[in-house]
Amino acid sequence: MTKPVRMAMVGLGWWGQKMLSVLEAAPDEIEVVRAVEPNMDGVEALCREKNLPLGADYDEALADPDVDAVILATPHTLHEAQIEAAVAAGKHVFCEKPLSLTKAGAERAVALCRDAGLQLGMGHERRFEPPIARLLQLADDGALGRIQQIEANFSHDKFLSLDRGNWRLKGDQAPAGGMTATGIHLLDLSVRLLGAAESVHCICENLSSDLPQGDTVAAFTRFSGGGTSYVSASLANPFFSRFAVFGSDGWIDIRDKAHVEAPDGWIVTSAMKGGPITVEDVPPAEPVKDNLVAFARAVRGEAPYPITSDHLVNNIALLEAVFASAKSGRTERVP
Repeated sequence: MTKPVRMAMVGLGWWGQKMLSVLEAAPDEIEVVRAVEPNMDGVEALCREKNLPLGADYDEALADPDVDAVILATPHTLHEAQIEAAVAAGKHVFCEKPLSLTKAGAERAVALCRDAGLQLGMGHERRFEPPIARLLQLADDGALGRIQQIEANFSHDKFLSLDRGNWRLKGDQAPAGGMTATGIHLLDLSVRLLGAAESVHCICENLSSDLPQGDTVAAFTRFSGGGTSYVSASLANPFFSRFAVFGSDGWIDIRDKAHVEAPDGWIVTSAMKGGPITVEDVPPAEPVKDNLVAFARAVRGEAPYPITSDHLVNNIALLEAVFASAKSGRTERVP
């Protein structure tokens, strides 16, 4: 395939516009050749400014021979059908999280892309933040020893201003408070480090808002190979993001200075066995762009995409169990 990969941006809401913006810095890797948005009010001027063809018909974009891949920044329950349609049209797929709301749906999406020889990318940009990428490499190299525990929180209050009928707040799209908005990134990193999950206990409450699916959620996960992860998220407190990993030979605590929408760098505190506690200030980067570039390079066959099929399925299996536990109030087995 020639460079750049030609993509259709499907969905021009908050996050679709964010991705469109960051891709302006990667013209040699990705060219957005058209946009799809059924609610055109407010985006027509944006597309005219960028000289980007805009339409409301997804099928029309899939029929366009100039489109190599689609980026799905769409409501969660649409992902499975949109992926199936893209694969039938021979298009590679980059899907915003979550891939599906069920393990069975994730398995089907993965199998469809794999069997068609098409690349499936996932909007888990947290993996591409420089300190997170370094943490993952240290863990893979064994430098942290046996990973024992993970503690993580990813919170913001951006959704408090949304109309209560917005799809991001609906029970069929986003159950369990902030788990599909922010917590899923932390579940992904937990699965990446500790493997498939065995069981989870989730508590979701509404403590300080009228958000219909709750504003405060916490999930405690036990993994099949040992180890635990505590993931929490609030949709009703100012921005906070922390990801901490504790191993037998060292620990690392990563805190974001700002939301990934406008990254401002990270503060990394760490210690290795026998050494001092150190604090490092890591400068800003653009992980949303870097994830999409990694996807484009995988489409061209230049490098493997780092988020594997097992990671994708195991993450959604855990997410499905989180939903079940939030509803039942009991510890649930992961399917």
